[in-house]
Amino acid sequence: FTADQQMKSLSSVLPFYQGFHGEKGGTKNCYGASGAYVYVKVPVGTLVKEDGKVVADLTQHGEEYVAAYGGAGGKGNRFFLSNENRAPTLFTPGEPGQERVLHLELKTTAHAGLVGFPNAGKSSLLRAISNAKPAVAAYPFTTLNPHVGIVHYQDYEQVAVADIPGLIKGAHQNRGLGMAFLRHIERCCFLLYVVDLSVSQPWIQLQDLKYELEQYKKGLSERPCVVIGNKIDLAQSRINLPLLKEQIDERVIALSALTGDNLEELLLHLRELYDTYVKTEQSRGQSPVKW
Repeated sequence: FTADQQMKSLSSVLPFYQGFHGEKGGTKNCYGASGAYVYVKVPVGTLVKEDGKVVADLTQHGEEYVAAYGGAGGKGNRFFLSNENRAPTLFTPGEPGQERVLHLELKTTAHAGLVGFPNAGKSSLLRAISNAKPAVAAYPFTTLNPHVGIVHYQDYEQVAVADIPGLIKGAHQNRGLGMAFLRHIERCCFLLYVVDLSVSQPWIQLQDLKYELEQYKKGLSERPCVVIGNKIDLAQSRINLPLLKEQIDERVIALSALTGDNLEELLLHLRELYDTYVKTEQSRGQSPVKW
């Protein structure tokens, strides 16, 4: 397997692959050519599992994992040459190659993850700030697979933002495909919590989201974050905004993904989160994820 950042899903990976056969040996003690390698391109962030255990985690572009080795070649007549047998006719065939059953699982890799309940406006927000075009509709669970959009800045830096499918209460117990959705958040460097300001007590949404993340993986809810209060264009949202700020300690950015109000503040803060992440990785001697 070869991790390729141009690959965005596992949909093109076939269920079965077979390597090429090596060639037969020739006259004058010539070896037969080995079989050609088979490379399977997978997205960056692909986990390779065997019998439920992770055997490879391909997190960098160009990273490779040998899924199966070819069999050893056979032995020709010359191998059996001896003082007692000057014209051997014996030979052995080549051995069969390795056979394995592997399970591939994709954990979307992005700098920022949009986390929220269904219909909070995550997909609309991603469309507004990036080049991604996820489906948007006025009903829950429009997004069933993660979408990654790229935010471009004038200095040519690019920040990848993932639209994580909407979570529901009990997601950590796999309600509503929760486990499949939560695993994508693990690879995000910082989180953008999206709450619907138009509903009563919007801070409850944030509490529930953090609870689901923490139950899934301890410490996941403590990653750098900002709270995005969406739908500020609605009258009830403007009433709820000061109440939300009173109830939580995190920074709140109120905006409207529909009308574009205050998107600039989000883009500026998103860049601050990204720059902090880059400096932190460099101070640890590690290379930050680039898109």
